Amino acid sequence: MADIRVQAADFDVAAEVAAVQAGAQDVGAVVTFTGVCRSDGGRLAALELEHYPGMAEEEIARVAAEAERRWPLKGLCVIHRFGLIRPGENIVLVVTASAHRQAAFEAASFLMDYLKTRAPFWKKEHLADGTSGGWVAPRQEDDEATARWE
Repeated sequence: MADIRVQAADFDVAAEVAAVQAGAQDVGAVVTFTGVCRSDGGRLAALELEHYPGMAEEEIARVAAEAERRWPLKGLCVIHRFGLIRPGENIVLVVTASAHRQAAFEAASFLMDYLKTRAPFWKKEHLADGTSGGWVAPRQEDDEATARWE
C-alpha cells in the first residue's frame, strides 16, 4: 500500500495528496508533513543530502510497514529527496490517510521521528560564505522523540 520514493527531483505536495486519496477508500483524514530546507538565519546556502541507494528505500519501507501495522491507514506516501537542496526547497514528504484523524496524525509523527533517526541519509552543510559547515550530527532531541514509540 505504501508509496516509497527516494529521488533527486522535487515533488508536488498537492499531486501526491491527490494520488493517496485517489488510491484509498473511506478516507476521513489526510495528514501531510513537508520538511523544507531552512536557511538557518541566512547561514546556509544549501544542504547536500547523501543516501545509501537501496538501503534507504528498504529502511523507509520497513518503517512504513510498521506504521501500517500500528494504525489503520488507508494510504501512505513517503518521498525523501537527495542531492543539493537550497533553502525553501522540499526535502521530505509524508502523507498518511485514515478514516479518522488520530491515526493519520500519529502515523505521520511516527514516520517522521523514525526518518530523522533511522533512515540512512547524511546531510552536509554548504554555508552562505562559500565554506563547508561539515556533516550534520545527530541530535539528542530526535533520538528522544523516536524513543517514545518504543
